[in-house]
Amino acid sequence: MKTVLVTGGAGFIGSNFVEYLFNKYNDYKLVVLDLLTYSGDIENIPQEIRNSERFEFWYGDINNLDLVNDLVGKSDIVVHFAAETHVARSLYSHRVFFETDVLGTQAVANAVLKHSDRIERFIHISTSEVYGTAAYEPMDENHPLNPTSPYAAAKAGADRLVYSYIIAHDIPGVIIRPFNNYGPRQHLEKVIPRFITSCILDEPLTIHGDGSALRDWIYVDDTCSAIDLAIHADLLEIKGEVFNIGTGRSFSVLHIAHELLRVFGLDQSKLLYIPERYGQVQNHIAASEKAKKMLGFVPATAFEDGLHKIVSWYKNNRMHWEKQIPLRKVPIKRKDGTVVFY
Repeated sequence: MKTVLVTGGAGFIGSNFVEYLFNKYNDYKLVVLDLLTYSGDIENIPQEIRNSERFEFWYGDINNLDLVNDLVGKSDIVVHFAAETHVARSLYSHRVFFETDVLGTQAVANAVLKHSDRIERFIHISTSEVYGTAAYEPMDENHPLNPTSPYAAAKAGADRLVYSYIIAHDIPGVIIRPFNNYGPRQHLEKVIPRFITSCILDEPLTIHGDGSALRDWIYVDDTCSAIDLAIHADLLEIKGEVFNIGTGRSFSVLHIAHELLRVFGLDQSKLLYIPERYGQVQNHIAASEKAKKMLGFVPATAFEDGLHKIVSWYKNNRMHWEKQIPLRKVPIKRKDGTVVFY
């Protein structure tokens, strides 16, 4: 039985990945390390999994070096999700992003190095935000890293830190850069669940700027599939490689808002425009040929289908997300001294 350590496994993508692996591989033991900050929730992991002998949960911080070392030391595969992830929140609270995303990643990478005789694969989950606004489209893995927010800068630092460990210490690492994920159990601070729940609650849908920012949206199950492929691909072929995980299609924030208004039978009077968010990335679309060629990854969920799936999930799981309502927005002080809630 292989043991897979998933840091941040009670978060959005992490919990979906835990569920994905649990259901697909009955010979895998899953160990989750999570601090359960505002965006992590043990209830994101289904009860069936939490009650299983193949599951183990550790409440703790990835900056707890002894704990991380102990958990990595009894694992065969490490998948590192744990991070602070929200752009607007990074404008509000900077330091914790670097403490968690950079120093926390160093703690995990160093533990992988220490136990390199045992660790078969170290998958670091980065983000497409490290690229910033597209200098060219679609954005391939060689696109310059031009982070435009403290969150993106911290993730860029973690991304390159892992790469340095791969080159300097020959750890069995692979870097995954997912584009904009969406799916069940995503925190309400993110735009798609925020829009959906605003429709359910009969509230205005808040648009930053004119809503023209374009994103490549990928359904979370497809991201889980891509990580699974990276775990099982030939290490000699993919060690040290970076893989974009996207669809090659982009939709604007305003397009999504209009589509959800249509689904819920609401009109455009529900749209509320506020000033553009600092550090906004304007255009963002993935070149995904490398992941297809080297991992065999092809996304299975069309955006329109995925959107309808999660509308149903949020409609049917109000008890899960209603407790997040006070955490949807953070106050950002603008240069003129005014405060806007993003």
